[in-house]
Amino acid sequence: MSINILFIHSAGVQSGDEGSAPFVRYLRQRLGPKYNIIAPIMPGLDEPSYKKWKPALEKHLNSSSPAILIGHSLGGSILLKYLSEEQPLIAAVGLFIVAAPFWGSEDWDVEEFLLRDNFFSFLADTLKIYLYQSQDDDVIPAEHFSRYIKAIPTAEVRRSDGYGHTFKDGLPELVKDIENLSELSLE
Repeated sequence: MSINILFIHSAGVQSGDEGSAPFVRYLRQRLGPKYNIIAPIMPGLDEPSYKKWKPALEKHLNSSSPAILIGHSLGGSILLKYLSEEQPLIAAVGLFIVAAPFWGSEDWDVEEFLLRDNFFSFLADTLKIYLYQSQDDDVIPAEHFSRYIKAIPTAEVRRSDGYGHTFKDGLPELVKDIENLSELSLE
């Protein structure tokens, strides 16, 4: 039986070598058939909004019953917003946030993406949270990562270098963390 992973992508086009598409291909290749990676294309890629993404996210959380959630860039911030505001009863044991913007930071002030105050306290206690950022990310400033580290004190923090924002060549630390969490929690 395979382990379901729900991957919520970044903003923009998600095909070929654009957006999160190469990252998803890498994860499928490295994790293999033991993991079923569900990576739906969210609505309104060119003009993403929480209002548009929320129903799609609900649908996939309910239909695939994922054990692991991965959010890349905008997908990470939307997962955190949804999970902290809606507090769904889900079977997920791991939440992996990769290069996510922290809305409300300088030049990143889009109200519909803002997290509620003390959002961490509204996340399920059973959810193990991991944060990833590459030091050479040219899209999301390092300050965003620092704010997530402060806001989620129990998170496992993984700083890397050389992956940029899109992680086109993968993220071995993420693969290792997923496999380790699976061994501890899902088998």
